[in-house]
Amino acid sequence: MESQRNILLVGLLFVSFLLWQQWQADKAPKPVTTETVAASVQEQSVNTDVPTADAGVPAAVVNNQTLIKVKTDQLDVAISPVGGDIVHAALVSHKLELDKDEPFVLLEQLKDFTYIAQSGLIGRDGIDSAAKGRAQYNASANEFVLADGQDTLEVPLTLTNDQGVTVTKVFVFHRGKFDIGVDYRINNQSAAPLQLQMYGQIKQTIKPTESSMMMPTYRGGAFSTADVRYEKYKFEDMAKKDLDQATLGGWVAMLQHYFVSAWIPSANEKNTLFSSVSAGGQANIGFKGAVHDIAPGESQTISAHFYVGPKDQAALSELSESLNLVVDYGFLWWLAVPIHWLLMFYQGLVVNWGLAIILITLTVRGALFPLTKAQYVSMAKMRNLQPKLADLKERFGDDRQKMGQAMMELYKKEKVNPMGGCLPMLLQMPIFIALYWVLMESVELRHAPFMLWIHDLSVQDPYYVLPLLMGVSMWLMQKMQPVAPTMDPMQQKMMQWMPVIFTVFFLWFPAGLVLYWLVGNLVAITQQKIIYAGLEKKGLK
Repeated sequence: MESQRNILLVGLLFVSFLLWQQWQADKAPKPVTTETVAASVQEQSVNTDVPTADAGVPAAVVNNQTLIKVKTDQLDVAISPVGGDIVHAALVSHKLELDKDEPFVLLEQLKDFTYIAQSGLIGRDGIDSAAKGRAQYNASANEFVLADGQDTLEVPLTLTNDQGVTVTKVFVFHRGKFDIGVDYRINNQSAAPLQLQMYGQIKQTIKPTESSMMMPTYRGGAFSTADVRYEKYKFEDMAKKDLDQATLGGWVAMLQHYFVSAWIPSANEKNTLFSSVSAGGQANIGFKGAVHDIAPGESQTISAHFYVGPKDQAALSELSESLNLVVDYGFLWWLAVPIHWLLMFYQGLVVNWGLAIILITLTVRGALFPLTKAQYVSMAKMRNLQPKLADLKERFGDDRQKMGQAMMELYKKEKVNPMGGCLPMLLQMPIFIALYWVLMESVELRHAPFMLWIHDLSVQDPYYVLPLLMGVSMWLMQKMQPVAPTMDPMQQKMMQWMPVIFTVFFLWFPAGLVLYWLVGNLVAITQQKIIYAGLEKKGLK
């Protein structure tokens, strides 16, 4: 198998990968219109016990006049006293843009867009319901700040009804963390037993997904059960069918590029995961916990965790062993996971993500060197067989069956594997695709600088220097390959255009991925020179 044909094969696989990526993007949920949502809602069962609208919210609350502000080293949060909902969450340590100090806002409640986290107590004696509305809490202050040297901050909201039942909804924040404990501390001093059930849901206005052709990203829901560790649930799916899953433990989440919000209920209780889409185009995904009976004179605490932050695999795994799967590496996850681990390891050594990518490249190329050497040896032997193959073609003419048999006998006699040159290049493609998803999904690389003009490895090179250098390196590799005598003119023209085609595709790729491919080409050129020098001594080149 000639080297030029191998490169054509890899080029075909690469273009096929890009086409598959675009097909995946085309399959993404289309904007869900009010009409389609309304039609689907009529056909669905509705969680009538879970409030899905904020009817009766005071205008002052909507205008952010009485919101309870909470600030830690990682989160800047606003909580509404109506229902105790988290209506704003900014990530202090993650900037909206690289060169600005404005924090990235994940949760917010605007005039035309809502993305908030709600929770409450429903059931027979619930204080939140679709019919009665939301609970009205009181807070001891309007601002809470995690002080220097303080590791935990509790924000209590209190409600006492006429029957003597006191509900204290406590938000628990921790230094250095993005998860928030949500505790309902119920003190039943009434004369009757209580029956309560906690729920939590994430509400988001459905809007079109923004992603480029080369970098399709997912925005929508996801959930986990005892039987299904991770499954996406698109907005389009929510509009068609309500989620209704009973499970021990589990979680629900809303995903977007690099960031996630998730409710993680008690892992030891039976929970019901649900979803709904309102006629106004708002998607809800949430959970209903187990029913709790609280006798007169008794107190009880019902708890869950809410995460709002980056897709930090270590932090997510602490909350649930499967929550880290929201970092979705696709079907090559088994290859991407060790690549991510190795990337993190190298970054810890060199403290530069660009250098870590270079070390990953050297590791991959070094591991494949024996196969690469075998590839060039095989290609050299194939070139030496060209005169004999030409004789076979002249002898057998158009009789393909006899020609094939004669070629196989010749390969066996000369101990040549015609597919020996393909394997290293074929192995490069899954590694490339796995690294592509590692760079796409790893929030650690967001706004991560390399050197000089590369200030963010997660986006394209602003001056297209790396893609152009990659194209030049590919052209040099091509020039080092002798033209096969059996290659037809059409194949030769395709080979000449291959560096240009690759360069055009790579213009929109993340700089970190282009860096990997460029360094890989430079290493390959070096390896070729070393291997060809050895082959010349043996008279094979």
